Amino acid sequence: MSVFPIFIVNFLLQMLFSLGFIFIFGAVIAVCNSKIYGNFGSKGRAFCIATGWIGTPVHEAAHALACLIFGHKIVEIKFFIPDSSDGTLGYVSHTYNPKNPYQKMGNFFIGIAPIIVGAGVLSLLLYLFLPSAFSGVFRELNDADFLGDVGDSLKRIGKALVTLFSYAGTWQWWVFLILGSFIAMHMTLSKADIHGAATGLIVYIVLFAAIDLILAFVSQKSLSAFTGGIVTMGTILLFFFCLFVLIAVVWLIISKIVSLFVR
Repeated sequence: MSVFPIFIVNFLLQMLFSLGFIFIFGAVIAVCNSKIYGNFGSKGRAFCIATGWIGTPVHEAAHALACLIFGHKIVEIKFFIPDSSDGTLGYVSHTYNPKNPYQKMGNFFIGIAPIIVGAGVLSLLLYLFLPSAFSGVFRELNDADFLGDVGDSLKRIGKALVTLFSYAGTWQWWVFLILGSFIAMHMTLSKADIHGAATGLIVYIVLFAAIDLILAFVSQKSLSAFTGGIVTMGTILLFFFCLFVLIAVVWLIISKIVSLFVR
């Protein structure tokens, strides 16, 4: 196979397992959350605040961490301000040098940071509260190989979810679920987050394209390894995204039942 087809295939796979999953599942979770708050009606704001005392600080801390990694200056940070007049629960104000490509690309990661960090925090909570479940879940995820067998990989993600829910009879599982729910409910990206991420998106895409093109000419084996690493990280994200969607669906059902009783 010539260089360019290999470059294109690897590049598209990397974009799917990074950008694709983040934006697809981010949109699904955002729609679910909007409907949940809508179903709670006048109590929607109260529900948002009740879940936000954990979820919002994680959300804003994720932005702040990405700011530090990409050299942005944090001007002001509010981890949780439920009494704000405009409905904002928290924010991170930051500045950067628009002529610096690294800092400009950082806008993308700063914008999507709550999704990535949220998955990381849930991994940590799973390890702390249910270490045996953590081992079982990641055993399945490590055996998943989307580049070799998509069907089997999807089955393994399903098995990982079954493994996790098999611990539902323990109090640790319920603590994990409640904390996970609070975090998942506030992983939704705001319009400001999406706008900020968009300003660094082009740099992100161009950087990956340049790396892939160089590797395609120099070492196709290295390119395959690079793609494999992105797919592996994407597989872990996919598992937690599926978990986030399940949590959102459960809350959607609960909120719908509540709205029916209120009516």
